[in-house]
Parts: sequence; C-alpha cells; structure tokens
Amino acid sequence: MSHASTAGDAAVFAEPTVPVGAGWTVNLSLATLAVFMAFMTPIQILLPLQLEHIDPHGKNDALSLVTGLGALVAVLANPLAGAMSDRTTSRFGRRRPWILGGALAGAAGLSITATQHTVAGVAVGWCLAQAGLNAMLAGVTTPVADRVPLTQRAQVSGWTGLMQSFGLVLGALITTLLVTGVRSGYVALAVLTVVLALPFVLRHSEPPLTRALRPAFDARAFARSLWVSPRQHPDFGWAWLTRFLINLGNALGTLYLFYFLADAVHYDDPGTGVLFLTVIYTLCAALTAIPAGVLSDRLGRRKVFVVLCSLVMAAAAVLLSLLHTWPSAIAAAAVLGAGYGIYLAVDQALVTQVLPEATDRAKDLGVINIANSGPQVLAPALASPIITHLGGYTGLYATAALVILVGGLLVGRIRSVS
Repeated sequence: MSHASTAGDAAVFAEPTVPVGAGWTVNLSLATLAVFMAFMTPIQILLPLQLEHIDPHGKNDALSLVTGLGALVAVLANPLAGAMSDRTTSRFGRRRPWILGGALAGAAGLSITATQHTVAGVAVGWCLAQAGLNAMLAGVTTPVADRVPLTQRAQVSGWTGLMQSFGLVLGALITTLLVTGVRSGYVALAVLTVVLALPFVLRHSEPPLTRALRPAFDARAFARSLWVSPRQHPDFGWAWLTRFLINLGNALGTLYLFYFLADAVHYDDPGTGVLFLTVIYTLCAALTAIPAGVLSDRLGRRKVFVVLCSLVMAAAAVLLSLLHTWPSAIAAAAVLGAGYGIYLAVDQALVTQVLPEATDRAKDLGVINIANSGPQVLAPALASPIITHLGGYTGLYATAALVILVGGLLVGRIRSVS
C-alpha cells in the first residue's frame, strides 16, 4: 500500500483535529434542513390534513397507523444505510452518495404519497419516503463525527440541530402560504429536498475508503451489530436511553399538536396555529442552541446541559397539561423551544463521544437514531389510549413531562463524558 493511500485511510478513521469552515457548516446545515423539512412537515401538517379528508372520523387512528409504520421503517432503514455508508468505497467518499441517493429516493416517496386517496396508500407512500429520507439522514448526521473536532462539535451540532425546527417552519410556510393543496405541498417538499442537498454533495470532498480496508458485509453480523451491548459499552447505552426518553416525551407532546389546537384549545385555524407556535419554538431554540453549544465546547462539559434542557422541556409540558388556552400554548412553545435548543446542540456532541468504533460511525449513529425514530413508533400507541382513558390532553402532557425528566436525569450515568 502506498504512503498516500495509508495517509488517506488514516484520514478516514482518525479523530478529527482540523476545524471545519463556515461554508462546510452552512452546507451541511442545508442538507440537514432538507431531510428534516421532508420528515416533519408531513407529520405535523400534510398527513393530518390528508388523512382528515380521507377518513374524518378515524383521523386519530389513521395518523397513528401511518406515522407508526413510517417510524418502524425508519428504525430499520437508518442503521442499515449507515452500515452500508461505512462500507462505501466510492471516489466521492462514504457519505455524499447516500445523501444524494437518499434525497432522490425520499423525494420519490413524497411524490407517491401525494397521489394517494386511501389510508393504506398513504401508509405505503410514507414508508417509501421514510426509507429514502433515513438513508439521507445516515449521510448527514455522520460528517460531524467524521470531520469536526471535539472543541467545535457542540457549536456545529447546534447549527445542524436547529435545522430540525427550521425545517418545520420552512415546510409550514411553504405548505400553508406559498402553495395551495396537500398534493402541491408534497411536491414542493420533494423538490426542495434534492435542491438543498446539492451544495454539500457538490462542494465538499471527503477522504474515500479504500477497498483494502472495507469490512466485508455479513447480514447476520449486521443484525447482531444493531445490538450494542450496554455491558460492553455502558456509556453508549445510557446515551441511547437518554435520547430515547427525551424524544419519546417530545413526540408525545408534539404528535397531536394539530388536533390539540383544534379539539382542546378550539383554535379556529389549527394549521396556522401550528405554524405560529413552531415559529415561536424555533426562534427560542435559535436563541439557546448556539450559545449553549459554544459554552459546552469551551467548558468541555455536556451532561449538565442535558439535565438543564430536560428540566426546561418538562416545565413546558406541565404548562400544556394544566392550561388549554392559546396564550399558554404560546408560552409553552417558547419554553419548550428554549430547552430543545440546548438539547439539539449538546446531546448530539455527547453522542459522538461515546461511539464504540470509528469504523462503524454511521451504523452506530444509525442505532442512536433509533432513539429518534423509535419514539415515533411508540408515541402513537401510547398517546391514543392516554387521551381516551387517562385524562385527555392533561394526561398526555403530564406523561410527556415525566418521561422527559427521567430521560434527562439518566444522562448522569454516563462516565466517559463530563
């Protein structure tokens, strides 16, 4: 093997030390914006509207079914795409082919969903979209671990994390103000998913993986690797559980926001209400994410910020459980956004510090991302009976607060990260 090849291989797996530039961060953030805009806008706006038109009386159960099946696909697709990304030997690198390919496949799935007129058809289309978008997600989440040094990681994670909220804001603006109709909303999202992925794919090279160092792919070994033993890697296990619980609480609180505004708050235009609350939420997240990321990088501390954000987010959920009014919803959106902004920046940086193997970063982050998508499977199954039998939306948001709080406190069990 040549000296140049050896140096290139070292660059693929080495812990990064060279800071990334503003352009790199901006373009990765745009790609991240694309994937979360395509994820969140249908869940919050387009799917509820589409399913309400298809089945007005069974809309809650239909939404639970469609989002639950989609999230189940995500649980499988994300780590699988990550594992294949880790083994990709393209001259364009390991991540960029999956970002572009996933964007194209996700756009196709969104376009198929737009044409459906039955609950089953919507479910199939959304599952196809989830498969493509999760392949893209595997590509956009790993470059932070691949290329960003620890001293910059929470700050960069703050920018990319904010795109989760900005994605919903941009998607909501497009689907409520700039285009008319559910179908055109899906098509607009499909086009933007590809367009916003292109700057990072076209402008930023990455070290390729040589075939000599590519691990062989074995289906049985891959299936076993999805279980990262908490005994062998306890910090990874606690980080996974912390993320799972915080995201479960967040999913319980946000999944039925459209129906909460319509049925409990009695807001006249719940679609516009979701947009307004999301703007408030995003602005407050933007105010906390970057400062929290910078401070976390400078102090070299992560866990205290995760505990802080869980306390803030739980307080917002308690407010929603006690008061079902428009002013309280605005206040809760502001508080929840402030807490989630801290979480987006710091937790992602923390997770990249507990990955078991450098050679499996994308696969292991895919396993971590199950803690993002898994709650989307579980939340609908929990939320519907809670609303029906355990106090309606009061019980739902009280449960969300408890789950978030427990998740934040468990971060203290991680030992290798301050």
